[in-house]
Amino acid sequence: MAVQTGLGEPRGPWFISPELDPDGRGWWDPPEREPGGRRSGRLLAVLGVVAVSAVSGALAGGVVASRDGAGGPAAASAAPVPAELVTAAERTVPGVVSVLAGGGATGGSTTSGSATGSGFAVDDQQHLITNDHILAKGGGGPVTVELPDGRRFAAEVIGREPRSDLAVLKVPASAGLTPLPLAKPGATRVGEPVLAVGSPLGLAGTVTAGIVSALDRQVRLGNNQHSAVQTDASINPGNSGGPLVNARGEVVGVNTAIATIDGNGSIGIGFAIPIDQVQQTADTIIGKGG
Repeated sequence: MAVQTGLGEPRGPWFISPELDPDGRGWWDPPEREPGGRRSGRLLAVLGVVAVSAVSGALAGGVVASRDGAGGPAAASAAPVPAELVTAAERTVPGVVSVLAGGGATGGSTTSGSATGSGFAVDDQQHLITNDHILAKGGGGPVTVELPDGRRFAAEVIGREPRSDLAVLKVPASAGLTPLPLAKPGATRVGEPVLAVGSPLGLAGTVTAGIVSALDRQVRLGNNQHSAVQTDASINPGNSGGPLVNARGEVVGVNTAIATIDGNGSIGIGFAIPIDQVQQTADTIIGKGG
């Protein structure tokens, strides 16, 4: 039987599809038949899901890019990147930060009881949105954010909302982060191109591309049911709390979890908290906390 392990140790709340058994197991009957015409047995699979905040590893700067030469085989077969996505990436990366919570947040490395993830600026007051499970994994310890230019700031926790897995941080005005525009609620469409931006595995400023695979996907994160945006943009540990943006550079959701099979990595099924819920929760937290 497959073991629900995710990417190494479980990170953040588990995701369980409502269509699976209560223990998180599902099955499918593959179309192939064994020799002799007998259909092979049921293949038990586990959608082991981890909210994707990395628990260990120091941050490393730089955008992940292809190393293939201009005339190599990959270049010959690759489709050109739409210009609007390039522009959206250029506009988004300066407003995205790495979030370090817990024991190692101020010491330059992560330790047991610490966690790393991503976040992004939403206003000129330097409020940042991130995932609550990052702070929870950090055990309520100090929170530090690292900017795209490498500067670090101690962050104030303005408020947390575990049920929605959202939290709001604030850094000093001297950080000068560029706030990201938010998409209008209800404007996101299935099939539209999106970018996931964050610090997967500590690689700050990483951009991955995909599409919106589904809307209003009912998933369970921890003990709470969520209506999520599903995407096939590659999301990995450390992307938690980072933005999912459309081709106009508008945030359509906050990257929160991935589905895995038998503990493998990203399989092109990721989930983001929809922007309407994000905005409502963030406004409430900021209104209460300042």
